[in-house]
Amino acid sequence: MTLAVRYISARTLDTAPAEPSSPGPGEVELAPAFVGICGTDLHIFHGDMDARVAAPAVLGHEMSGRVVRVGPGVEGWRPGDAVTVMPLRWDDTCPACLEGHQHICQHLDFIGIDSPGAMQQRWVVPASTLIRLPESLALDRAALVEPTAVAVHDVGRAEVAEGEKVVVVGGGPVGVLIALVARAVGAEVRVVELSAHRRLLAEELGLAVWDPAADDIGALVGEWTQDAGANVAFEVSGAAGGVDTAVDVLGVRGRLCLVAIHPRPREVNLHRFFWRELTLIGARLYNSSDFEKAVALVADGTIPAGRLISKVVPLTQAPAAFEALEGGGDVMKIIVDCTTGTEHTHDAQGVAV
Repeated sequence: MTLAVRYISARTLDTAPAEPSSPGPGEVELAPAFVGICGTDLHIFHGDMDARVAAPAVLGHEMSGRVVRVGPGVEGWRPGDAVTVMPLRWDDTCPACLEGHQHICQHLDFIGIDSPGAMQQRWVVPASTLIRLPESLALDRAALVEPTAVAVHDVGRAEVAEGEKVVVVGGGPVGVLIALVARAVGAEVRVVELSAHRRLLAEELGLAVWDPAADDIGALVGEWTQDAGANVAFEVSGAAGGVDTAVDVLGVRGRLCLVAIHPRPREVNLHRFFWRELTLIGARLYNSSDFEKAVALVADGTIPAGRLISKVVPLTQAPAAFEALEGGGDVMKIIVDCTTGTEHTHDAQGVAV
């Protein structure tokens, strides 16, 4: 018998025994090692996705682990292989898939939301979702490959180029990852973030950060760009004020990349779009090439994954970790260790505390 973290109802999670299933044709059984808690998981925890999530539901899609068993017909994988999962299952028949956009399939199964996720000690997934990890990459760091793939996809969708000026509105985990990926392609980056804790962490990573509560963002952008405005803005805050800031900082023919999931429609300054010929770009999920790039960026240290991990907790303490993340500002990333019991927690460096 193994354990799984399950969503029961709004603000209610439990840790319960789960009976592992055997991998069928084309499937593999994994032993998840580390699973990150993301903003979407928090939306589920708050009950905001009850129309989509069938309780009891095992959560988690940012993961790393190892292959335990392979099902019939699976080739190229063997027990012990270190892997992460691109948690998408598409139908290959809808218009989006037929146009080559399988990652936004019109009938997409996002594993960990629409079907059981990784926050359990054994997990069966299609072999086609596996992404190989280098043995040199620590598995706790590898749990950040999935959100890094989000950032890689976002930066690619916005077509960020070397030398461009980029503003990232929202300095949470995905915002910081976008800033780091954009910097890696040669862009000049500024991060706008309210939380002092997150601003400090971003600064420690070498990013320039502005506080929208204390700084005149418009004046700073004008000084930085000689009044031209930014080439690209990423809206990662999910707040109405963040949308306003992201629009206002853009120069002529600037690109606004919408990353955050906004729970309700927002007012947008369309006159600004008209006047400056701005472009709005949607960015959702990722594809396999984004994942491969993300693995490389985490493995070579371009993404300092360990610095983004605030805490590592055992599986049985995952429900409390969701509550800790609700405050948001003083925590960056909490990782759930699926290999441990209740004996201890770890700090960001993996030291028992």
